[in-house]
Amino acid sequence: MPMPALRRNRFERRRAETRQALVRAARQVLAESGGVSASIHAIAECADVGLGSFYNHFTGKPDLFDAAVADALEEYAQAVDERLQGVDDPAERLAGGVRLSACMAESYPEIMQILCHSQLGRICAGDGLAPRAKRDVEEGMAAGRFTVVDPAIALTVLNGSLLALLELSCNQPEADSDQAAGTMAEMILHMLGLSPDEARDLARRPLPAAA
Repeated sequence: MPMPALRRNRFERRRAETRQALVRAARQVLAESGGVSASIHAIAECADVGLGSFYNHFTGKPDLFDAAVADALEEYAQAVDERLQGVDDPAERLAGGVRLSACMAESYPEIMQILCHSQLGRICAGDGLAPRAKRDVEEGMAAGRFTVVDPAIALTVLNGSLLALLELSCNQPEADSDQAAGTMAEMILHMLGLSPDEARDLARRPLPAAA
């Protein structure tokens, strides 16, 4: 007999809540220790769910930790989107994304710790910032703002630059991350085809205020 719609909706909502509780617990574990020594039992206990519920959602810790990293990256990318809402120029948007990423350690310490513990390279995966960068590069090319010939190479350089910037924030917290991010954004825009003067202007333009 089919499950009534109301009961099915309640079941799906509780299932989603359980999954999100596990993801939040995994984010906490990753930020604190990298998850090396955490057991599935400990994660389930931290999430306040039964051990059996874990396997209703994930095949094991690697599966859960992948979901936790993706969740953290998406949260940060959405925060960047909110700050840059209303910025239509893909060049300015791309520069803003690079510069805001330098603020990650201060504004989103949990996410920075997760990335540091789980390899910064994950920031270039298919979640979070990567698809936004791809969108900005492609829109910039279509609008004639960028003259780069190969978007794949442009994205590779952009991702590598962003990783280097975050590595700097992790390993040299005393460094002026705002200055470094502005310089890097300027270099990236110039590489993509903007004139030196315009690249410098966009990379130093005041960022939209947080809501």
